[in-house]
Amino acid sequence: MQNQNQKLSTGKFALLGFQHMFAMFGATVLVPTLTGLSISSTLLFAGLGTLLFHLLTGRKVPAFLGSSFAFLGGYGAVRTLVQAGLPDAPSTAWIPYAGLGVFCAGMIYVVVSFLFKAFGANRVMRFFPPIVTGPIIICIGITLASSAINNCATNWWISLLAVLIVVVCNIWGKGMIKVIPVLLGVVGSYAVAALCGLVDFTPVKEAAWIGLPFKGEETVFSLFGTADSSLAISAIVAMVPISIATMMEHIGDMCAISSTVGQNFVENPGLHRTLLGDGLATAMAALFGAPANTTYGENTGVLALTRVYNPAVIRMAAVLAIVFSFCPKFAALIYCMPAATIGGVSLILYGMISAIGVRNVVENQVDFTNSRNIIIAALIMSLALGITFSDIGAIAFAIGGVKISLSGLAVASLVGIVLNAILPGNDYVFGQNKLGDTSVSYRV
Repeated sequence: MQNQNQKLSTGKFALLGFQHMFAMFGATVLVPTLTGLSISSTLLFAGLGTLLFHLLTGRKVPAFLGSSFAFLGGYGAVRTLVQAGLPDAPSTAWIPYAGLGVFCAGMIYVVVSFLFKAFGANRVMRFFPPIVTGPIIICIGITLASSAINNCATNWWISLLAVLIVVVCNIWGKGMIKVIPVLLGVVGSYAVAALCGLVDFTPVKEAAWIGLPFKGEETVFSLFGTADSSLAISAIVAMVPISIATMMEHIGDMCAISSTVGQNFVENPGLHRTLLGDGLATAMAALFGAPANTTYGENTGVLALTRVYNPAVIRMAAVLAIVFSFCPKFAALIYCMPAATIGGVSLILYGMISAIGVRNVVENQVDFTNSRNIIIAALIMSLALGITFSDIGAIAFAIGGVKISLSGLAVASLVGIVLNAILPGNDYVFGQNKLGDTSVSYRV
């Protein structure tokens, strides 16, 4: 292991910081681009969340926290619920409700982190085995696929170009090119679209150079005294189950970073502290209308490439992200990105989410000759996809006069967890299969 506190010249320190920001940038801004969340607030709370994570983990773990793709399905579900429940509200009215749901998902991290501390990882992870998390992740990707196709249909040639660039860079690229294929796919197809006159840059010309990263009406605080209780509860129920998958991703990323650096961060500072940092960073971002955070595999790739493991370099990247968040003109440039570019890149990303779910099941050697496992997986996938793509779209019921809507993914997650807990034969032991423990990572 190289010294994590190795001395660096000022120039090299700054350059490495920019490189880490560059590595996380494409995927981090893609999430708000796909959802309609604020790009500026996304960068701000990616930076602030990373700094908070480093503070809570004793500044030991060289991890950057950026936007999580796992919550994309949840954002779509909440948007649909709010638009149906508040048809006359502004188009951004769904954002505070989604933020409330993600905030609660972040709090689940906090609860689980204390459970890890009190009972140990093996006992807690027994409730979240691959037979539950794998099918859930598969369904997250599949439910998103239709939106990618709709965006691609606006200009298939630009979409296919984005796909081609990502594939070529990821398969045949070397060095940093292999680390940032998504960013290169976005930039390349965006540039071609602009040269072909397919992009209107008027918003960029009109945007200011300096401005605040977020708007008050898009924060969770705007719901105080005005929130529709039924929509609020439904948003929470739609988002919270997704934290099951993202916690697995977090654990996999911590194992990957540990392997890269040569230091066991699962034991020191411990998963209870890294989960706490990730959860609080996500909760903080959600309050201000920014996407959920997660530890970023792209930056782990940069660690492996440079062999510089000093966590201070990551903190430098976080500060740079914060600085860029105060430039509305920069955010407008991202906003003008063609839908076809978004569609092409998301076509790969959404498909990869499902593929990662398959990988999670395969690498953990889940036994599908066991009737117990078949029943759990079958019900999770049938409920998640059946409800989502049915005419009803969600399971709605009333409790005490409050109407609650459960998305297909929420119903499937709850059923999967309960079945796994009550059916005999749960033999999953966390830590027994190192390959399986690191098999959940939403990265190209």
